[in-house]
This record gives sequence, structure tokens and C-alpha cells, in this order.
Amino acid sequence: MTERTGEATAPPAGGGDATHTLGLLYPPSGRGGNYTTMQLAFIGGVAEAATPYGYDVLLSPAGTDTDASFRRMVGERRVDGERHGGGELGADGEWRRARESRAGGEWRGTGESRAGGHRRGEGQPRAGGDRPGEGQPREDGEGRGGGRARVDGVIVMEIRREDDRVEHLAEAGFPFVAIGRNHRADEAGWVDLDFAGLAIGCVRHLADLGHRRIAFVNRSEQLYKIGYGFARLGHEGYVTAMADLGQEPHTYLCGDDLASGEEVVTRILADEPATTSLVTMNEAALEGVYRGLTRHGRSVPRDFSVVGVAASPWAEQVTPQLTAAEIPAKEMSRVAVELMVERLRSPGSTPRHVLLKPLITLRSSTGRCLPVPGSEPEPKFPDFDVDF
Repeated sequence: MTERTGEATAPPAGGGDATHTLGLLYPPSGRGGNYTTMQLAFIGGVAEAATPYGYDVLLSPAGTDTDASFRRMVGERRVDGERHGGGELGADGEWRRARESRAGGEWRGTGESRAGGHRRGEGQPRAGGDRPGEGQPREDGEGRGGGRARVDGVIVMEIRREDDRVEHLAEAGFPFVAIGRNHRADEAGWVDLDFAGLAIGCVRHLADLGHRRIAFVNRSEQLYKIGYGFARLGHEGYVTAMADLGQEPHTYLCGDDLASGEEVVTRILADEPATTSLVTMNEAALEGVYRGLTRHGRSVPRDFSVVGVAASPWAEQVTPQLTAAEIPAKEMSRVAVELMVERLRSPGSTPRHVLLKPLITLRSSTGRCLPVPGSEPEPKFPDFDVDF
């Protein structure tokens, strides 16, 4: 697929209500709450792809719909423990959630009009006090104010199987698309990698080279337990492929760092010393995996083969370079922005779903399977009754 270039294009019509900004909901997954190198590539890719359409990008680290950052982005606030979507003050002095409406494909967090054509809640004092939310600091220090969304639409990333951010946006009708997918994201546009299919392809590549004892190195326990789609889908694909081979699966969760990569190799070889290969979805731990294999006397690819799903910078910085299926961050970012613009310009159109399955790039980390010394059964010789 080619990259989009050319003249900047104006965002969809919306008059003064358009923010000309796209939101990016993207919680950091690195150790210490930092963005990983791959995540930074996606952030840059989205910003670059949005520019020709005349959009800025607002980044939020929100991982749930209760995060203050999420609420500020979509124009909601909490008052007395309840969520309010850019609410309004009624004539009876009660604070009500605004009607959620679209015009020209854009979200407007505006209040309902009362008879006479005036919007309720603009500058009207509440009986017995000020209007809640306008400029008053909360007890937790977060300022309230402004019911309007800060963005025209949202791109959601790090999708979980059950993701309250996606659920919230879908229920509210707020324009969004996703990089990743779950059952609720099907209501909107999404772009994703076929992680299950890629894991299956990696196992089959190793099997074609004669490997049967194949381990699987996944992402961290935290990401797996909270249901990150790529971690779950990769696991499912690996287990399916091993069942097809008639082999027992050996799966391992691994932190996104060098030390965890070394440690997971120790666990793999302790559990099954005859293991000759592994599939990894954890590019951040890749260098540690290589170090761990060296420490245990395994040379890649002579004694041990490694294949994975990893972006080129990660795959090419290790020695030997990793045979891997590419994670095309720039391409996925570009497609996501295109889907978001389509959603804003044609809100009634059928959402598009784009599933990418990159080919495995053969480099230098896989080779023919050689049995691990001592792992093969001792040969049995026939007994001969010979009299001398």
C-alpha cells in the first residue's frame, strides 16, 4: 500500500464546533509506565497521517473510561460520583447530561434547547449556588469546566477483549475507530494484524525446518490478564498450530525488558531441555532472549531457532537478525486515520475493517533442527544368544 502525500485537505464541515483535532487513546505498556519504542512509532505515525487532512492529534494515556484524561477528551465530567457528558443546567436548577448529537459527522456535546430557542445552562446560576462544573476545582484538584469534546473523533489503541473505553464510545455514539479489535469495535472501523494467523505461520515455519519442541514467548502477565487482544490472539494461534502438529504447547508470559527475556529462557530450558526453537510476540525482550540462549550454551540458529512478530528496527538490531513477520506501524496508523476521516465525513456509512497479515521475512535466526545432545533416547541393540 502506498503512502498518502499531497495537499492538505480541510477537515469535515462542522463550523465553529469542529476542533480539527483527533484524539488518540493509547495507554503506555512499557515498564514504569513509559511508552515503548513501538508505541512511539504508532504515535508518530498517527500524527504524520493526520496532518494532510488538516488535523492535530491529542494524546491520552487513558486505559479506562473512568480516567480523567478520557473524560476531558470526550467532554465529560463527574459530579457527585456520576458521569455527565457535557451537561446542562435545567430551569429547575438540576444538572442534566447533554443530548448527544451529530451534525455533519461531528460530535457535539451541546445542551438541549428550551422553548424560546435559548440553550439551557449558559450562565444561569443554580438555585442556592453556582452552576456545577464551571471553573470550580474538584476536591481531588482536577478542574471542571467545558462540556464540549476536545476532539472530533477518537482512535483507540491497546484494545482489550472487554474494553470499557470502546463500550463507552459505542454507547454514546461518539465517533471512533480502533487499531486492534474486539466484538464491540466491530460497530466502528478498525485496522489490526492477524496475530493468531501470524503465530500459526511462525510455528509452521519452524515445523518445516524439522522443529517440534517449540516454545511461545508472549507479552507480560499484566497485559495478558487484562485481556490485550494481541497477547490473547497470539496465544490462541500458537496453541492451535501446536495441536495441528500433535505437540504439547509450552507458553510463557514475559515482561517487556531485557532481564525478563533472559529469565524466560531459563524457564523454558528448565521445563523442557530438549526445546529447539521458540516463537516470540515480545520484541522488547528479544535481546534478553538472545543473551539467555547464549548463557545456556545455545547458538542461534545452529542449536536453537527464533522467529517472531516484530517491527524491522527490533528484528534487525539483534545478531543474528530475527526472522519475523513485520508490525507495520506506519501503515496501520495511516489506515486508522483514513478510517477516522471516513467516519467523520460519512457517519452513516458501513464501517470498514482492515485485517493485515504480513509475510514472514526470512533473515538469519532460523535453521534446520538439530537434536539437543543427550535429548535423544539411547539406541537399543538386539540381544543375541551366541555361544563361544
